[in-house]
Amino acid sequence: MKIAINTRFLLKDKLEGIGRVTYELVKRLVLQHPEHQFYFFFDRPFDASFVFADNVYPVVLYPPARHPFLWYLWFEWAIPRAIQKYRPDLFLSPDNYLSLRTPVKTLLITHDLAHVHYPDEIPYFTRKFYDYYVPRYVRRADHIIAVSNFTKQDIIKQYKVPPEKISVVYNACDNVFTSQDEETKQKAREKYAAGKDYFFYVGSIHPRKNIIRLIRAFEKFKNKTQSAIKLLLGGRFAWQSGSIRETLEKSKFSRDIHFLGYLEEEELPRVIAAARALVYVSLFEGFGLPILEAMHCETPVITSGVTSMPEVAGDAALIIDPASETAIAEAMEKIQNPQFAQELIDKGKKQREKFNWDRSAERVYQIIEKLVRE
Repeated sequence: MKIAINTRFLLKDKLEGIGRVTYELVKRLVLQHPEHQFYFFFDRPFDASFVFADNVYPVVLYPPARHPFLWYLWFEWAIPRAIQKYRPDLFLSPDNYLSLRTPVKTLLITHDLAHVHYPDEIPYFTRKFYDYYVPRYVRRADHIIAVSNFTKQDIIKQYKVPPEKISVVYNACDNVFTSQDEETKQKAREKYAAGKDYFFYVGSIHPRKNIIRLIRAFEKFKNKTQSAIKLLLGGRFAWQSGSIRETLEKSKFSRDIHFLGYLEEEELPRVIAAARALVYVSLFEGFGLPILEAMHCETPVITSGVTSMPEVAGDAALIIDPASETAIAEAMEKIQNPQFAQELIDKGKKQREKFNWDRSAERVYQIIEKLVRE
């Protein structure tokens, strides 16, 4: 069998979100099925570390697809030419996009429909592209993988897709996320928080991630408790982040709030493990991978009771209303209780076992086999 895969998010030292999911799934597909040929379609020169085995044939297709007009050229012109040349049995696209101009069987992975729910937080041309193409993508796909039951139901509701056309295959956690010894955790505190305890958020710095309420809730918590604890935020600043910077500048506790930027893969587990808690109170997620990462690092979690996050967290997190700064602040106070925090950690050890990349990759392969047979 010949399988073509959109691997444009496999970027050296920049594996975030969809790139991480792509990496974990396709690496396992390649290594678990050496009997098949895999054509990786990159949109720029690739790193050799992404050629996982001899059955991978990397292909660079231009132009680099990082803008709506270039997305169109890449998916509707470059991909069809490559499909015609290499004649795969199936095209797997793990990043919400596919090609409408090729007849090959297509398996689409959809992570979320955030653009439907938060259109004003997306650049104008990107929003127009999504509004036009995403309904066509989900209709064109021969099958869709949703990364959570929430995302599956959202696709069904928004685009009237038959439920049987969508399978849920959960994301999982990289094995670099593990508990750390106390010495390692203390080094992280000294490096990033002047030796103090801290709450931690990781993800893009974007209004949809509820960073403004998080900062204001932290202020409430500090005013009430007079705690020396800090708030660290890891991730890149995204579009429309000016209001977040302004909120930080106005904060009474701005000296205790630190933006760390993008953290390397080997560093992130240490920072998560050393945190008093992960505070992940996003307004909308298709999955919510940092919740799992914290569970593997044995760090208690505060998260939102909306969209997919309760599905991932189960009973192993302190779940709150993300629209309430008071609720977030009270959760920060409550999680200071060592016994309560340990209860969440213990529950997290059980909850995290429900999510496994090997099982997810095998499920994806079963769907590929079924589509090709049909």
